[in-house]
Amino acid sequence: MAPRALAIIAGALVIGLTLGPVTAVILRAEGWSALRPGDWQALRFTLVQATLSAFFSVLFAIPVARALARRQFRGRGALVALLGAPFILPVIVAVLGLLAVFGTSGLANRALSALGLPELTIYGLHGVVIAHVFFNLPLATRLILQGWLAIPGERLRLAASLGLSPRAMWQVLEAPMLRSIAPGAFAVIFVICLSSFAIALTLGGGPRATTVELAIYQAVRFDFDLARAAVLSLIQLGLALVAGLAALRLSRGEGFGIGLDRVVPRWDSGGAARGLDAVWIALAALFLLVPLATVVWRGVPGLVLLGPEVWQAAGHSMLVALGSTALCLIWALPLATRTGEVIGLAGIALSPLVLGTGLFLILRPVVNPVDLALPVTALVNALVSLPFALRILRPEAETIRRDYARLRAALGLTGWAWLRHVLLPRLRRPLGFAAGLTAALSMGDLGVIALFADPDNATLPLKVYGLMGAYRMEAAAGAALLLLTLSLGLFWGFDRGGRVGARA
Repeated sequence: MAPRALAIIAGALVIGLTLGPVTAVILRAEGWSALRPGDWQALRFTLVQATLSAFFSVLFAIPVARALARRQFRGRGALVALLGAPFILPVIVAVLGLLAVFGTSGLANRALSALGLPELTIYGLHGVVIAHVFFNLPLATRLILQGWLAIPGERLRLAASLGLSPRAMWQVLEAPMLRSIAPGAFAVIFVICLSSFAIALTLGGGPRATTVELAIYQAVRFDFDLARAAVLSLIQLGLALVAGLAALRLSRGEGFGIGLDRVVPRWDSGGAARGLDAVWIALAALFLLVPLATVVWRGVPGLVLLGPEVWQAAGHSMLVALGSTALCLIWALPLATRTGEVIGLAGIALSPLVLGTGLFLILRPVVNPVDLALPVTALVNALVSLPFALRILRPEAETIRRDYARLRAALGLTGWAWLRHVLLPRLRRPLGFAAGLTAALSMGDLGVIALFADPDNATLPLKVYGLMGAYRMEAAAGAALLLLTLSLGLFWGFDRGGRVGARA
């Protein structure tokens, strides 16, 4: 089959699988009368927590990014690479780590109690914000760090020759850069926090701390009020689309022009500034590493407490992760073009729970959706991961098509021969990375499965949440460590497999 035909079929499937559930939601919605007073409270809470989470993530990222831009030290590269780890970290694992640090009997409250100070509570608005900052501070730091590193060295040399003070440097170079980068970073993180589900589910702390996504889950799972779930899904869809458009608009910042890529040492960062930078880097590293370290520390003893149902859930998660990875790559390869990437962006605009609700409405008249919980979860995870896979694959795929176009025409390579001998061997590296990212994201997902699953087909994240709800925290820690190991193992295995023996 011709590549163009494959691209058309893949695009039609992606469009149908995204618009179909949305259409089902729209047809089911019965107007604003289906909403309850608590739903409007959920809408307010969603906007408030997303705003605060994005604000504090960007606010704290500014001094951390500035410190990383000004300092060169041993382990800096590893620390910058570590800033990408929370993106593939299962949410429920991070929540357990945060509970171990900020929970009732966590490290922070033990220290406060020893000092005679009042204890903290991780549940409620501030708990949701802390968890979101944990996930999004690294993203904000990376975005703002790129802005700092994009300032041409020639601008810094000119500032040095003019004898600008650190305060003048901030006003002339750094503040204008932040005005162009920070709003876009804020908008992107705001979009991410709008679709928060697992964090609100575990740390929300009651009706006053419920997000729209969590309200959709409650309407379907507990009240079985599909009309109300449909209206809430439309609200969530509208919020995501408006915030997404704002993020695209705000992300267009003007730069400082081109330079000669020379690294110019900073002269404005000695003395007290050096110590302050060290403090910010240390605080960021502790904030990110201590929760993960506690998961490992507490999880090892809990491994012996895991029953057969946990290992069965781990098997379900592996099947879902591998299935969603295969499906995502099958779509991504023919869609790895500029037009195909635009089609795949629907995975970012649409909330997984909105897709799950629409698929629930479509499947319910035909079959019991619970029986298809695992396939539906794999399908939605593949759709959600598709934009990331396309972003990774498209630049390299277009380069290969352009560079080998004449050779392809001369040899008459079509279909499978082109795919086997040219495209796939030279896409091994990005394919491995895209597969690892998709598998890790799917492995740790606690979203759609919560709508459909029963105890017989639960995944490992859902099992961890169940153990937490039963106050079996040691077993939950062991299951979380297993989930973390499997997620990182899948990512490393696919990524490593794409790099070993790659021809390009």
